[in-house]
Amino acid sequence: MQGESPLNMMRPQGSRVRRPRSAAERRRRRIWPFLVPAAIVILAAGWSWLWYHAASVADRTLAGWVEREAAAGRVYSCGSQNIRGFPFNIDIDCSGAAAKINSSQPPFAVSAEDVSFAAQVYHPTVLVGQVTGPLTLAEFGKPPSFVANWSRAQISVRGLPPQPDAVSVTLDQLRVDQLEGANNTMLFSAANANLQSRIIGGSASNNPVIQTTVQFTAAVAPTLHPVLTDPLRGEINTVLRGFKDLAPKRWSERFRELQAAGGQIEIQSLRIERADATILGTGTLTVDANGKLDGLLRVAIIGIENIVPLLHVDKLVSQGIDRLTGSSSPLGFSALDRLMPGLGDVVRDTANASVIDNIKKMGQQTEIDNKPATVLPLRFSDGSVYLGMVPLGNVPPLF
Repeated sequence: MQGESPLNMMRPQGSRVRRPRSAAERRRRRIWPFLVPAAIVILAAGWSWLWYHAASVADRTLAGWVEREAAAGRVYSCGSQNIRGFPFNIDIDCSGAAAKINSSQPPFAVSAEDVSFAAQVYHPTVLVGQVTGPLTLAEFGKPPSFVANWSRAQISVRGLPPQPDAVSVTLDQLRVDQLEGANNTMLFSAANANLQSRIIGGSASNNPVIQTTVQFTAAVAPTLHPVLTDPLRGEINTVLRGFKDLAPKRWSERFRELQAAGGQIEIQSLRIERADATILGTGTLTVDANGKLDGLLRVAIIGIENIVPLLHVDKLVSQGIDRLTGSSSPLGFSALDRLMPGLGDVVRDTANASVIDNIKKMGQQTEIDNKPATVLPLRFSDGSVYLGMVPLGNVPPLF
């Protein structure tokens, strides 16, 4: 070894003469056992400071969103609130959550069992919330009129209040009922429903362009329309242009801005599937000065013969029969059955078959998913909706 004499190097290992350690070496050896614990204490203290700082940021972020909602007439409150999750998570829990929605007419109150929001220490401005049902809705001073429940409800908000960058809502095993005394009427249910919305142009404070995607599986709404009685699976992608900003305000005000700016509701893609039919569409809608939708969607329908009987074409024929017979009460096909039993059903089936035949002739025949399909215009005019020339109903004004 360097620094040793040849004679010393020839001696057995155990008999070599060791150099005495220097004072500096002895001090380092004495200090080393204390360095690791000291480093651990410093790291723990730093992480604790980081967690409490991030928790404070997350709490302020949530409070900012609550203040933003209050400015729009939606006032939220908690029976009790606490922050937990140290050392790796930030969990803000709100038990006995409630809201007063003053922006609607009439105003109503909403309550839920529990709402909790979680954030990561390294990204405290991204809040992911879980809502525990059931959720009830009631007019002020009245018993609940609607109740919703689910197996999972998750809300995610990105951005700093009052300017969101993206929002998403996911609901599993959702069911909404209308309460009427001792009876409940199921209004809507779905195995899964998901909404994602984000800014793809402009900014939250200056002409935002908003892309929204809605997805659902096994969705039914039997009281809304017969087409919605059987389970549906679908995805709708839209882009909204014309909002001035995303400052707290009512949706009616936002759509007034969109109309004044000549904005559009672009349906980039629409696909809705039933067991016996599929509807695909794309197009652009606008809002007129009265808040009603105008525009045209180009839709392709697979299995149109299964959809037309659900569009109440027979009701139009029935009304025509009443006018011909001069009946003051709605009899329709019953009047034909009085003349000849079964005649009403024959006319009803003939009317549907005639409409299906005429729609197929009027539309463009094509093939989608290796199945025959009919392409038709779905027209919105002054709030009324027409499939080709068949009236489907009316859409309420947006403001």
